[in-house]
Amino acid sequence: MADKKNYYDILGVDKKATPEEIKSAYRKLAMKYHPDRNQGDEAAAEKFKEVNEAHETLSDQQKRAAYDYELEHPGMGGFGGGGFGGFGGAGGFEDISDIFSSIFGGGFGGGARTAQSAVGEDIQREMTLSFMDAAKGCKKSITYTRNETCSSCRGTGAKGGTALNTCGRCQGKGVIQQVQNTMFGRTIRQSPCPDCGGTGKIIKEKCPDCKGKGAQRKETTVSFDIPAGVDTNSYIRKRGYGQAAPNGGTPGDLIVVFRVEPHKIFTRDRFDLRLDLPISYKTAVLGGTVKVPTIDDTFEFTVPEGTQSGTVFTLRGKGIKSARNGTGNLIIRVIVEIPTKMSKEQKRELEKLDADIELKQYDKMRRFSDNVEALYGEKPF
Repeated sequence: MADKKNYYDILGVDKKATPEEIKSAYRKLAMKYHPDRNQGDEAAAEKFKEVNEAHETLSDQQKRAAYDYELEHPGMGGFGGGGFGGFGGAGGFEDISDIFSSIFGGGFGGGARTAQSAVGEDIQREMTLSFMDAAKGCKKSITYTRNETCSSCRGTGAKGGTALNTCGRCQGKGVIQQVQNTMFGRTIRQSPCPDCGGTGKIIKEKCPDCKGKGAQRKETTVSFDIPAGVDTNSYIRKRGYGQAAPNGGTPGDLIVVFRVEPHKIFTRDRFDLRLDLPISYKTAVLGGTVKVPTIDDTFEFTVPEGTQSGTVFTLRGKGIKSARNGTGNLIIRVIVEIPTKMSKEQKRELEKLDADIELKQYDKMRRFSDNVEALYGEKPF
C-alpha cells in the first residue's frame, strides 16, 4: 500500500468511521471540489476525482473490507490482486477460502450477493439570495430538468402489466462469478451481470413511453422554505428530487447550495451583524443621538461624549435571528467624519477653538508628546 492513496485521509475520517460519517464527509468535499464550482481549476478537478474514488471504495462494505485488509497487510494482495503469502494455520486464516469469505463475502461455495435496487444520483444546483432573504428567511422555488421515474411502468422499463423475466445468465442474482485457478487453489470473484446490469431481471417488452429506460426527462419545479440565518455555502437537501434510479429504485436528492449577495450597509460574521456608523465631528465631541438600522427597523443610539473614531459598541440581541442558534449581536464601529472643505472663517474658528483647548485634554496626543520628548528632548506639538 506504500504507493496507494489513503482513502481515509482523503475524506478526512477515522479508519473506524461509520458509513454515515463517510457519506457526510464525502458530500461536503464533493460540493467543495465540484467542477461546476471550480471551473478551470485542475487541482480541484483532481481532488474531486480522488474524493469520488475514496467514497466508491469506502462506501461499499466488501470493497472497504478488502481495502482495510491490504492497509493492514501491505504487499499481501487483497485489494489490488496479487499473491497471498506467509499464511500459516496458527493465529490467522485456515485456508484461502476463509480469506475470500472475509474480504469479499464469498469464497468457495456460496455467499454470492443478490441483486439490489440502485439509488439515483443527486442533483446539485446553486441559488442566489439577497442579504435580507438569507438573514430573515424566505420561501423560494427552483426549476430544473431531471430524469423522473416513468409513471407508465413505474421505473421498471417494462410495458404496463408486462412481467420482468429472470435473467438467465445470473439466475436473478444480479452478479456473476468468475472462477480462477491459482497456486493456492480455486478462487471466485463476483461482478455485476453484463446482461441485466446487476438488476437480475430482463425486460420482455419495453415500455413505449420511456423506451425501456424506466425514466423520462422532465422539467421539475420544487418549492421550499429557507430558514433565517443561512449563509453562503449553506444548503438544503430535498429527498427524492434527484435523478430517478434504474429498475424503480430510490431516487437521488436535490441539493440547493446558496450564494448570498453582499449588503450596502451590513456585513455578516455568522449571526452577528457589523455596521460602520459615520458621525459628525460635533457628535463625537459632544455626544448625541443617531438613528441606527437593524435587519427589521431602526432604533435610537446614544453616542457618548468624547467618542473616538474606531470605537466599537456591541449591542446584544440585535443581530440575525436563528431558530437553532439564537440571535446574534449588532457590532457598531464609529467612524468620525472629518470635513474636507471649509471656508476661511470656519478654519479660523476651528483654530481658535483648538487653541483654547489645552494639550492635556487630548489624551493620546499628550502621551505621544511625552514619549517623543523623553526620546529626543523636544515636543512634537
